[in-house]
Amino acid sequence: MNGKDGETMSQTQVLIIDDEADVCTFFRRLLTRKGYGVVTASREPDALKALADHSFHVAMVDLKLPDTDGLTLLKAIKSRQPSCEVIIMTGYSTIKTAVTAMQLGAYEYLEKPFEDIGEIETLIEKAASHGVALREGTGGREEWQDVAQAVGFQVGASPAMGRLVSLAHKIAGKNVTVLIQGNTGTGKEVLARFIHAASGRADQAFIPVNCGALPENLLESELFGHEKGAFTGAAQPRRGIFELANHGTLLLDEIGDASPQIQVKLLRVLETGEFMRVGGEKPIRTDVRVIAATNVDLEQAIREKTFREDLYYRLNVVRLEIPPLRSRAEDIPQLVEHFVRQLNPDFRISPQALRLLQGYGWPGNIRQLANVMRRAVVMCSGDTILPEHLESSLLSGASGAAEDRSSLATGEGGSLSLKRFLEQSPRAEDIQKLAPEELQGML
Repeated sequence: MNGKDGETMSQTQVLIIDDEADVCTFFRRLLTRKGYGVVTASREPDALKALADHSFHVAMVDLKLPDTDGLTLLKAIKSRQPSCEVIIMTGYSTIKTAVTAMQLGAYEYLEKPFEDIGEIETLIEKAASHGVALREGTGGREEWQDVAQAVGFQVGASPAMGRLVSLAHKIAGKNVTVLIQGNTGTGKEVLARFIHAASGRADQAFIPVNCGALPENLLESELFGHEKGAFTGAAQPRRGIFELANHGTLLLDEIGDASPQIQVKLLRVLETGEFMRVGGEKPIRTDVRVIAATNVDLEQAIREKTFREDLYYRLNVVRLEIPPLRSRAEDIPQLVEHFVRQLNPDFRISPQALRLLQGYGWPGNIRQLANVMRRAVVMCSGDTILPEHLESSLLSGASGAAEDRSSLATGEGGSLSLKRFLEQSPRAEDIQKLAPEELQGML
């Protein structure tokens, strides 16, 4: 292990872990010239000793080392120094490895050989700034928050959503296909818009198309366009979405509903970057970033022979799973505040009403919550939304759906039914959470 160069208390400290001496020398010279303190290590024991002896803002870690691998060291670094930002370096990069690294907490990854020195310097500076902010407790806004605000993406306060959006932001610039999975109403399209807005294609078109909303022949024409005379009514040639979205992003929503013929054509575009219009004979090249979204289990669909396995692997380069709203009740206050502010900035919601919302199962997820709040604002005669403005909304939103055991039910007169509540939520602690006036209303 080589010692630290010019360490001062105020310096940004960087750890370089790579078994190639030339790489260590390159970064030592580059970073000391920029005023950073640098420690280098070529093996796992040296790296662990450096972590024990020094505090770092940034660690640059080679993926392949003689006695370990970069992902193992990444976990060791984050467990010992959580505020240290890790950049993975690799000459064997695959996007799967990169995503795995970022899921484990890596800030970014660099591919060898290094070509753009300016880009490397910028990346290290950003990682260092973030690491310094984390150490000093002055982190402020995450990098993705401005993008989320711009596209109207309400992330919430749950750690699960924070990790999801942070990962989505990191892979946005990687120009790879993304598969978004989530229940109906969880916000798959707005997450896709977020990825587009955070990518290098943000100034180009973002076009969503619902693969389950159109018959096969119309969807084929919508996606690929058609030539004059291709079918009855095709009086003029027409460009499809793959042409209109060139250099931009295409969202294939409800991809699980695409027919076998459409799946074959989509596979060809993803494999070759070319397609033909309906009735056409000339291949057309396209440069489109494809994001697919679904609320079904595509692996199960593959087993049932309704979805192509080869297309699945083309789409599933990066998979992002949006958790249902019922599993992140801590996000509900922020979401409610957002919807109420949109509908009427002068309104507020009572603690009792908010507690009801947080205890509900939300089978329709965020979309259902938005509709409930829209109705509540209409029904509210004052400026405070109360439980009585929510009861029928909650019930109608979950009509015919299986409710969470903490979901509230009503009796025939519209009041909360104690019998139904106990059937669905028999735990004593659930009953204790009820306000006296809520319990009284059930009797």
